[in-house]
Amino acid sequence: MKKSQKSGASGKVVRRNDGRRVDELRPVKITRHFTCYAPGSVLIEMGQTRVLCTAMYEAGVPAWRKGSGKGWVSAEYGMLPSSTPERKRRSEGKTDGRSQEIQRLVGRALRAVVDMDVMGENSMWIDCDVLQADGGTRTASITGAYAALVDAVECAMKAGIFAKNPIKSSVAAISAGIVCGRVLLDLDYSEDSVAEVDFNVVMTGKGELVEVQGTAEHGTFSAKELQQILGVAGKGIRKLLTIQKQSFNKDKPGKRK
Repeated sequence: MKKSQKSGASGKVVRRNDGRRVDELRPVKITRHFTCYAPGSVLIEMGQTRVLCTAMYEAGVPAWRKGSGKGWVSAEYGMLPSSTPERKRRSEGKTDGRSQEIQRLVGRALRAVVDMDVMGENSMWIDCDVLQADGGTRTASITGAYAALVDAVECAMKAGIFAKNPIKSSVAAISAGIVCGRVLLDLDYSEDSVAEVDFNVVMTGKGELVEVQGTAEHGTFSAKELQQILGVAGKGIRKLLTIQKQSFNKDKPGKRK
């Protein structure tokens, strides 16, 4: 296993395997309208991690939601067989525990920024399919899913499904952790697999936290280290939110300010 970073003469970590600084994102690319049929379709690339996120709307809500006058946003997540070095077997109709956890996280992240009253009794379905995994697939899914949701909502408004935009704020997510005693942003697989502490942080465009998932894989971490992790994660998420906005401004109609 290669070391996740290099040390300068002072002993301070300045670079990682791929040349990034400790607080630097991997190269991020958001490609909208990636497929033809889904009203929201985004390919998000973060380094070697690539996730296809699609969003589609339909009339009606789950049975337990009927009669409430409120809408619903739900997500599904999966990894293609060739997304990892060793073939990942298909779920064959049964979602594994990890995928269930991630799709629930994606759903919660999106529902945090959507006004269900404005949706009426309509649903938004988000599908996140991992084409290639190199760490951070759940956080990339959230960041890409939001972009897909925005496009799907615009289509729904044009179709008269929503009277106004139900999206209240943007949302994005990133991983951060401690590797070899250093706080790193946006871990790739080589770093994530040896991390002493691993966090996933979800934040809105208003700077509000939606979810913080974190654990010490080996040993413990201090309150000071937790604040450092949240600080570097917040910096990374703000950059992702900017990249999202830039992707909305690339093609028109649909230009967003």
